Amino acid sequence: MKLNEISDRPGARQVRKRVGRGIGSGKGKTAGRGVKGQKSREGVAIKGFEGGQMPIHRRLPKRGFKNPSARRYVEVGLDDLQAAVEAKKLDASATITAAVLKDAGMITHVRDGVRILGNGALTAKLTLEVSGATRSAIAAIEGAGGSIKVDRIPGTRDKRPPKGSRGRKLLRAAGRNNTGAAAADSAQ
Repeated sequence: MKLNEISDRPGARQVRKRVGRGIGSGKGKTAGRGVKGQKSREGVAIKGFEGGQMPIHRRLPKRGFKNPSARRYVEVGLDDLQAAVEAKKLDASATITAAVLKDAGMITHVRDGVRILGNGALTAKLTLEVSGATRSAIAAIEGAGGSIKVDRIPGTRDKRPPKGSRGRKLLRAAGRNNTGAAAADSAQ
């Protein structure tokens, strides 16, 4: 075998089709692009255009919505916590935070925080500091002799006044300034 005898497998390289080179080639005149008009020109891509009929993205109904400010919690159940304590992955005497749960391998991402769910039974006395918890989870943890500190109390919302002049009027009526602090405190 010599270098000049080496070649590709048959069909591996195809000869480029030269278009617009006369009617005898079969790809002359319109060069395989159809007839005249916008789509026969170079650099035109009409995305989603279906020849004038209603496009698929307008035929299909809109469903639901995406809330960009929604919090994405990582959820951990009471039964998971109990199993981790029994398997010696968690130290029941230490304070359990999101970082501790991640180091124990119970969660992979912290995201917007950890939320404790009330599924399963808990017998270990635990001290937790998490972003959220259900009411049943809080009751079960405190019933087992433990304590939990959450950033948000379940069933409550952030009490923010409306924006604009309406919000300022409501704050004034409540005796508060724009920062939400009591007006008497800011005056001193």
